[in-house]
Amino acid sequence: MASASRETENFTRRNILERVRRIADYQFGGNIGEKLFPDDVKVIFSKGTGKVRYVYLGEELLAVLNPVTGLFTLTVEGARRGFSSMDQKRLWVKVDDNIVPFIEQGNDVFAKHVVDADKEIRPGEEVFVIDSSGEIVAVGRALLSGHEMKAFKRGIAVKVRKGRCEK
Repeated sequence: MASASRETENFTRRNILERVRRIADYQFGGNIGEKLFPDDVKVIFSKGTGKVRYVYLGEELLAVLNPVTGLFTLTVEGARRGFSSMDQKRLWVKVDDNIVPFIEQGNDVFAKHVVDADKEIRPGEEVFVIDSSGEIVAVGRALLSGHEMKAFKRGIAVKVRKGRCEK
């Protein structure tokens, strides 16, 4: 009887992991889900709704599933794993290296500091803020399209949620 219970538990875990990976594939493109969320991730469920809420790798939080949008918000570590595993880089915003210390502390990215950006970015999407060498500086939500980020010289381009040096 214990064997049947274990098989059911393994089947359920595979289903949950597959669903989490598919959401990541949809949101970030390609087959990023499997690389971002390996087999040994720990999925934590909301006590209130019973739905997926957090995804950890060991003790490191990688992502939080937003219950309203059904999409992930990534931590800096989740962004590093995700961005580095992308075959075709997308959803990136490259900033002036002179402003990197400001942004990695968690401050927003202003349009005038955007050197380049993925032209496919749409407002509201989760984006990777990178420096000139392609290293993750911060993660956040785009307030402008990729085209607007490069064209505008005023206003906030990315609402930073977490910088790599922020405590």
